[in-house]
Amino acid sequence: MENTDFDERYGLAAGRVSEIAAGAETKEMSSSFVDYFRRTAEFLDMMTKETEFIKNGGLITAGADALKIRNHALYNDILPENYGNSFANPTYAESELGCEYGPLLSTLYYEMRSVIPFIYDSQVIEDAMERVLTRYELFLEIYGVFETADEGTLPPASEIKHRMYDYLSDYIEDELAYDTREKLISDRNLAGIVIKDADFKDMSFLYRYGEYVSDDETGLAEHLSELSEEEIEKLADTYTEGYRIGFKAAGKPLDRKQFCSVYYHLGFERIMRKAYSNFAGMHLKVAAPRDIPTVFRMLKSFSIGITGAAANPQYLYDHREDLALFLDARMAGKRLEALEAVYDSMHDETVTYAGPAVMETFGEDPFSPVSKKENVRYNAEQQKTVAGMNVKAMLLYNDAVVAKERSFTIISFPVPSIADSKERYDEIFDAVIEINTLDYHKYQKIQACIIDALNDCERVEIKGMNGSRTDMNVELFRLTDPSKQAIFENCVADVNIPVGEVFTSPRLKGTNGLLHVTGVYLEGLYFKDLWLKFEDGCTVDYGCGNFEDLAEGRKFIEENILFHHEKLPIGEFAIGTNTTAYAYARKYGFNSRLTTLIGEKTGPHFAVGDTCYSSDEDNSIFNPDGKEIVAKENEISALRKTDPDKAYFGCHTDITLPYSELGLVCGIRNDGSRVTILENGRFVLQGTEELNVPLDK
Repeated sequence: MENTDFDERYGLAAGRVSEIAAGAETKEMSSSFVDYFRRTAEFLDMMTKETEFIKNGGLITAGADALKIRNHALYNDILPENYGNSFANPTYAESELGCEYGPLLSTLYYEMRSVIPFIYDSQVIEDAMERVLTRYELFLEIYGVFETADEGTLPPASEIKHRMYDYLSDYIEDELAYDTREKLISDRNLAGIVIKDADFKDMSFLYRYGEYVSDDETGLAEHLSELSEEEIEKLADTYTEGYRIGFKAAGKPLDRKQFCSVYYHLGFERIMRKAYSNFAGMHLKVAAPRDIPTVFRMLKSFSIGITGAAANPQYLYDHREDLALFLDARMAGKRLEALEAVYDSMHDETVTYAGPAVMETFGEDPFSPVSKKENVRYNAEQQKTVAGMNVKAMLLYNDAVVAKERSFTIISFPVPSIADSKERYDEIFDAVIEINTLDYHKYQKIQACIIDALNDCERVEIKGMNGSRTDMNVELFRLTDPSKQAIFENCVADVNIPVGEVFTSPRLKGTNGLLHVTGVYLEGLYFKDLWLKFEDGCTVDYGCGNFEDLAEGRKFIEENILFHHEKLPIGEFAIGTNTTAYAYARKYGFNSRLTTLIGEKTGPHFAVGDTCYSSDEDNSIFNPDGKEIVAKENEISALRKTDPDKAYFGCHTDITLPYSELGLVCGIRNDGSRVTILENGRFVLQGTEELNVPLDK
């Protein structure tokens, strides 16, 4: 696109938006629709003014207090206290605009709100403003359909849907190219500039992203600003060394890679400055994508990329399936064709992508959504389509980045809302530092005792207590040479920080029973009384207590654990050993707020979906004692060579049974003899007794 052409189009679009915002109507229109278009135009006009503010250096010259006011103005109408009267709220939109137009126009407004990150990205990414222009033009196109309708009538809703469908089809390749480039192979990111230039004593740097900034982000940044340089280096080194060691331990070629990506929450910038330096020492350029809520990207319950606070989790939940308004076989095919074309065009660069390094947060108030009848939902056929699209997209991604050569690391820290005072937060943060930096040599030795004991077993029994109805039988891989092979991996602190678990891919046939936890926090969502029933390793029934209507509970699980697959296998069975993390969580009362990353280390857990070795089954992996880990696939993932579309699901969700709800973990040998690992929430296997020490403090 020529700059002159873009400038002319953008100027015309922004000018017309401004006129609509000012109330310049050329014909009579129902007052509700006038209100909708005026308020949406007011938002877009604010975006135009925000663009000028950014271009004129306002983010650099304005102080933190002024920037905070501007930041909150961007999100004002979707904040919980205002959401009830926002057209972003499907319930309000339908009440004002009717059941035909409400869903479409609420989705249109949701799409308009996606201009915020593009406007801020335009500080370093020139074509970000092209994404803004296409959204302005879509809004004006839809407005024009209403404006030119016959006097006193509304245009057919089918016409609105058709225009939005064309928009999603016409621009899908451009959107995917932008998204893929920023996630995998671009170091021209805003985060790098902010991290390089920031004065960490001045909180104004947090507002340079356009992400919503709450007290959690400022509190986290202020806490890190008080740490010594040595403490910051220790945290950054733990994070980046986990990344490097992950490649070394798996025998993967980091020296052939040129790019990594960082995902982090606003407030971590001081650690990230050192981390960027460490990655440069590994000869890696750093991509720092952001997760942009738009109909082009199917929403997950968790964010991938640079994120601020969720201004209103209910808003994102309400719009998670807006694509259902338009999704058909033609659009699904177009999306996959576009993704394949993007990967093909970038292949020489994407193969040099090493993988993500993730620094996540936990401690926010658990979110249990309100289910609304007005929310757009995928129908049964679309659910199958989405599940199939996700699998095919994953396979294309695996080819693009050479999945068997890719690795990652992930670590997490608490945000201030986990505590009721700064002093308490400081204590919790220090406790989490201790959790994340435990002596992995000690755990490696203890975990070897568990692995050696279970190597002689054919199955494991797991039973719950204290309200948990868990009663599971897990079938294990059969070894052919126990002197050289292992069923479980000895997982210490590299890709998956903190230390503390042994895990395996169980056999599906014969793996049966009920998994039940009284409460668990999974990827930003709280599940109450979650239960799943398994037959031959796959889900056959499930439910939860989040909603009075049991059917709504099933839908909640289908959307956020099964991800619209008819059933999922158990991809992982693990025994968490990080009793220190469990003890601190109990001491400070944040058990229910633990991130999965730490939570999975605080008891046995099961993952539904793909195995831990998805797309990596054929690489040889060894435990520290030299034994090869051979239980890396199950009967479903074994289809990868003959029917790859049926081998993977594109999801992996860990569900942990905490020690307080754990009655028994016992291995059963082929002669029927038993070896008990845990009983009544305590480790009883010889060689593991030290793990009980934190539980007794």
